Amino acid sequence: MEEKSNAFLETESIGKLMVKYAIPCIISLLVAALYNIVDQIFIANADELGSYGNAANTVVFPLTVVALAIAVLIGDGCCAFVSICLGADKKENARKSIGNAVLICVIVSIFLTAVYLIFQEPILTMFGGGVNAETFRHAKEYFFYISLGIPFYMFGQAMNPVIRSAGSPKFAMVSTLAGAAVNIILDPVFIFIFRWGMMGAAVATVAGQILTAFLAVWYLYSMKTVRLEKSSFVLKGKLIAKFIPLGICSLLSQISLVAAMAAINNMIRKYGALDPVFGQAEYAQIPMAVVGIVMKFFQIVISIAVGIAAGCIPVVGYNIGAGHKGRAKDLFTHLLFAEAVVGAAALLIVELFPRQLISIFGAANESVYYTEFAMKSFRIYLCMMIFACVNKGTFICLQSLGKALASTLLSMVREIVFGVGFALVLPVFFGLDGVLYSMPVSDILTFFISVAVIWYTYKELKVT
Repeated sequence: MEEKSNAFLETESIGKLMVKYAIPCIISLLVAALYNIVDQIFIANADELGSYGNAANTVVFPLTVVALAIAVLIGDGCCAFVSICLGADKKENARKSIGNAVLICVIVSIFLTAVYLIFQEPILTMFGGGVNAETFRHAKEYFFYISLGIPFYMFGQAMNPVIRSAGSPKFAMVSTLAGAAVNIILDPVFIFIFRWGMMGAAVATVAGQILTAFLAVWYLYSMKTVRLEKSSFVLKGKLIAKFIPLGICSLLSQISLVAAMAAINNMIRKYGALDPVFGQAEYAQIPMAVVGIVMKFFQIVISIAVGIAAGCIPVVGYNIGAGHKGRAKDLFTHLLFAEAVVGAAALLIVELFPRQLISIFGAANESVYYTEFAMKSFRIYLCMMIFACVNKGTFICLQSLGKALASTLLSMVREIVFGVGFALVLPVFFGLDGVLYSMPVSDILTFFISVAVIWYTYKELKVT
């Protein structure tokens, strides 16, 4: 009898499997996060851009997350389903699901690019671009070129987890690293030497995304675990209906960030205008620029948290498919502990070194109000990072266990009900500070719900 693909996933030690799969995934997600962050660092240190360019980058950032959200919906869903199929030795379903994921990604990415290009100005206004004329001008320039790269960005991000599910986490990591390297090299060249400003930052980013997408295409045509055929690229509604729900948690975790940033940016614009300092025209862009920077640091931390959990999806899914509930439970325990450690480390950094963090983003060229508001923002907005990381790990592990509904409901409560709700309500009572309080309050309340779900999941995974 032919040996099952990736059979080592049900025999190798949990610790070794976590290291093998989680670390490449963490690096891949960190590198993906660095695309926008690297742009912002170089933009912040360009004299002609400064906090206006930073604010513009903050406006465009959630719109790139929309593309990422759709990509991970397709990619993570396919990854979880392929892993379960391989564990159950159903290669045909694995092969067809990958082909369908490729087709869906290409079609949706082209459609999203068209929407962005046609409705550019109203979309930017919706996300706070109208805070002042200079910010809006930079946002339009940056958004135009970023929109052109959306198909490449989405394809690379969607195929990354699929490549991991096929047993090649290192290649998934290398393809993302290669694209990021191109971006980091070209950013200073285009911004400082060619003097292309916001266009230079965007073009450097798109160049890196094109390389990552090209490497993903090469891998799909050469992978051995699941060999694609022409028949793989025929849309199958029943198959799509099986793997897409498994990616909804990943979609919500990203798209909710968009909803939260839309709410936050508009609350910042509204209540910043009432602030005695930030109500002045020359300082109006500062709160938006600062909160964008704080969320970029949060994105780095949460990329590590998501990377640990997402890297474990193939392992958990395979063992569930093979009927090894005990191994899945052990991995869940290891995962929760690792998430708490990551959150604790991040908390120490933001509480002890906020001034050093903000200095990376051009604080030396800004007013004292910029630095003061940034330090307060780091310490308040991110004070519940331990809970945030544990919550995220729980959501994604439930997804890999095939519990799409529970994962989706938890994500909706955290990201939409709490995340957006408190971002809209708390500023009414606390002004600009209310925007900062919305994050920790949401994470505390979600953690209590997560504890109950974790306890129930442990009972289900108990080996009798």
